[in-house]
Amino acid sequence: MRLLLIALVATAFAVPAAAADMQIDNARSIDIAVSGSIREHCAMGQIPNVDFGNLEQRGLGFRMDVPFDCNLPFTMTISGTGGGLAHTAMPNGQGPYGGKLPYNLSVQMPVRYPNRSMISQSFTSSQIQAGGVISSNGGIATDGMTLAVELGRPTGEAGLLLAGDYSEVITITVTPS
Repeated sequence: MRLLLIALVATAFAVPAAAADMQIDNARSIDIAVSGSIREHCAMGQIPNVDFGNLEQRGLGFRMDVPFDCNLPFTMTISGTGGGLAHTAMPNGQGPYGGKLPYNLSVQMPVRYPNRSMISQSFTSSQIQAGGVISSNGGIATDGMTLAVELGRPTGEAGLLLAGDYSEVITITVTPS
């Protein structure tokens, strides 16, 4: 016990060599560099495939809230393959029957600058075929987004669609801006 007490007293009065070497005489201020980083991320939730069923019905559409979080300013590009829901075998139709059903797609999302603001953009299916672009204008997104699709009227002389299956692939790409 006595030996332990002597070791503790000796340790208390010892001065580390490194501290003695770093002492600066007559210093009135000192700068300390502090740094760190946060990894950038953009994440989007799953968007399920949508089956409209019978395309002869008018007023078909859907609205969906999608989780979306991006901690840096971004540009979102939305592109479609066919410029509308296209007949899988005859996208140009046949005779007076159309092979393409146009649609409108709208995106709405809150962004922070740090104040919260809402950005929204609507595109026709032909604009999406060329690539529709939405910019966060320097903001970040933390509260998701809402996607809405509204089907239009058939193209073609008869104003009706050719019998068969129709499809479109829409790709949403997010890049830092």
